[in-house]
Amino acid sequence: MSENVVHLHKHTDPPTDTAAVTTLTVVPDPPAPKPVPLWVRSGRAVRRIATDERTVTAARAVARHSLYVTGGARIVARRAWDSRTAARYERYMRTAEAAGNLEAAEEWEERGQRFREARHRRRMDLLHSPLDAAKGAAVGAGMSIGVLIALGVVMAINTGQPGDVITPLSATVDFVALLIRIVQIVWGPALTLGPLLALFALWSVGRKQHAAPAWALPANVRNGEGEPITPSIVVKALRDLGVPALGRAIKEMGDAGASMLGPIRIAGCGVEVDVTLPSGVSTNEVQNRRRKLAENLTRHEHEVFITIPQAARTVRLWIADSGALDEPIGPSPLVTDDTMTADYAKGKAPWGQDLRGDAAALSLYQRHLLITGLSNQGKTVALRSLALWLALDKSVQFLMGDLKGVGDWAMFDGLATTLIQGPTDEHVIQVTEMVEGAVDEMNRRIQAPPGTVFPPLIVLVDEAQVAFMCPAKDEDKRPYGGSKANSRYFMAVRKIHNQGRAVNVLMWQGTQDPTNENLPKLVREGAHTRASLALGTESQARMALGDKAVDGGAAPNLLRPGLDRGTLVLASDGITIPAGQSSITVRTHYIDDDAAVAVTDRAKALRDGVTTLHAIDRGPEHDPLADVAAVIGDAPRVRTKDVLARLAALNSDAYGGWSFLDLKRVLDAASASPYKSDGVMVVSRDRVTRALADRDTDGSASAE
Repeated sequence: MSENVVHLHKHTDPPTDTAAVTTLTVVPDPPAPKPVPLWVRSGRAVRRIATDERTVTAARAVARHSLYVTGGARIVARRAWDSRTAARYERYMRTAEAAGNLEAAEEWEERGQRFREARHRRRMDLLHSPLDAAKGAAVGAGMSIGVLIALGVVMAINTGQPGDVITPLSATVDFVALLIRIVQIVWGPALTLGPLLALFALWSVGRKQHAAPAWALPANVRNGEGEPITPSIVVKALRDLGVPALGRAIKEMGDAGASMLGPIRIAGCGVEVDVTLPSGVSTNEVQNRRRKLAENLTRHEHEVFITIPQAARTVRLWIADSGALDEPIGPSPLVTDDTMTADYAKGKAPWGQDLRGDAAALSLYQRHLLITGLSNQGKTVALRSLALWLALDKSVQFLMGDLKGVGDWAMFDGLATTLIQGPTDEHVIQVTEMVEGAVDEMNRRIQAPPGTVFPPLIVLVDEAQVAFMCPAKDEDKRPYGGSKANSRYFMAVRKIHNQGRAVNVLMWQGTQDPTNENLPKLVREGAHTRASLALGTESQARMALGDKAVDGGAAPNLLRPGLDRGTLVLASDGITIPAGQSSITVRTHYIDDDAAVAVTDRAKALRDGVTTLHAIDRGPEHDPLADVAAVIGDAPRVRTKDVLARLAALNSDAYGGWSFLDLKRVLDAASASPYKSDGVMVVSRDRVTRALADRDTDGSASAE
């Protein structure tokens, strides 16, 4: 009989597979971290508490108010010392000597001597004053007692009581005793409160004068936020400027260093003050340390402007309110006033605001204009805003060339007689011929009868550096760009600069990043109004504005690219410049494209309609030199007057407006210049024929 075994408990261990045995590695648990010692935790807690902002603020407040008392005591002691001694006069005398003002030094020396003499007399009087005081006290006491007794006698006679004779004297004694008792009662608290009141007074003096180290002062005072510019702040900033002679002179002056300063005047969003420098300190030493001076005044560099007025050894500081120059100015009156019109001869264009916050308006009457600066600083907008205002004078004519060609001047289509837009060499050629056409118009006006009045003609070229750098040449091998005598664009601009303003033909140019190559010296110096936005170097600033303006404090190279967009430095007699300065800084209004279109629409409504040419019509092809040879014919020489007449008859469109200068220009370029024969100017057939042969030979050689 078999038995069945029933297992009541299930085996939980898996069966062992003898064929595959897996070895498991048991990793022990990491040891528990050691506890941080108590002294380490305490040190961390103490450091955390000590460096907490609230702890630092509280410690700074305690130190500040404690040091106010010490500083106030020092200030009061100095004032007392100055009032009792001649130290103040000595200090003022040293100030005058340091400033080189000998007359003022002699005056302070005389005042000091008078003070010493008066003090000596007072001291001599003190030798006799105790005896005189004792005599006076005795006489006064005797007279007082006599008066009281006399008053008692009168009372005794009136009342019939003999005892009333001493009643007034007794009442006086009782009153004195009462005063003594009051003093005895008050004396104790006065001894306690007196020192406290004195400390409070010293604390108040120190607090008003900020008589504590800078690290202990409140945050707004340390950062200069909201702190007004005072004489002491300006003197301290100059003393710490790093000019040894200036620092020594101010230390010798003491508190009287403020005598270097003129009155501090509110000027727009800042203040203005003139500083007369001591002998041995030049104005450029202060100008060259503009950044350090601004930081000493707790301002950014762009918030301090240094100019040179007419007075000798004087610099004029304009110090902006903190952050004021980062605020935008209001919109242009051209945008806000729909009724505004312009007057070329008598009016001024509303361009922006100066640093004082006053409106900056520019006269454009008979003034050539040049605006330059780095790329993307607002040059085109600044130039365009002037043209927009002038467009509201319907008598003004425009010839415009935009060598950027992105549509910045597209709104003048229908206002300008010619509008060329594009950056290529072909556009430069078109712009050059446009300017040369303006030269022809200028010559026509010059030859008109005296007294003839001509409408203003503005020849405007934006991005003019493209024209100066153009490598293209014409059929006579004359370059369009460059700055040589055979450069067509350069010579056309020079001609307008030389004679254009007399007949109201004016040249306006906008260019960027000026160099001697893309803005030749003769061209930039031919402009009457020169303005510059932010530039990279001082040498570029001198190119843009001239040496006189830069030496007088103009510094467009210190403007902040990007941040000071639209802010320019201007040298011109067409704007009101503060007396003694050679330039002015203007923050121009920003007029966007939509607002510009609205202004030009108003300008177009004032006019009968202008058909704008977008390219120069060169007319039929002609060869001036070959035509000259043709009209000379077989004659050995012909008078220039007859040559001009024959050319006009041959092609009136090409030569009808030619003058002797045009004929001479063509013949000089071909080495066939006119000459005098029998007292009249003639053209030689042989010279012209030889020039044609040489030109054909050169052309064949070039082709080969």
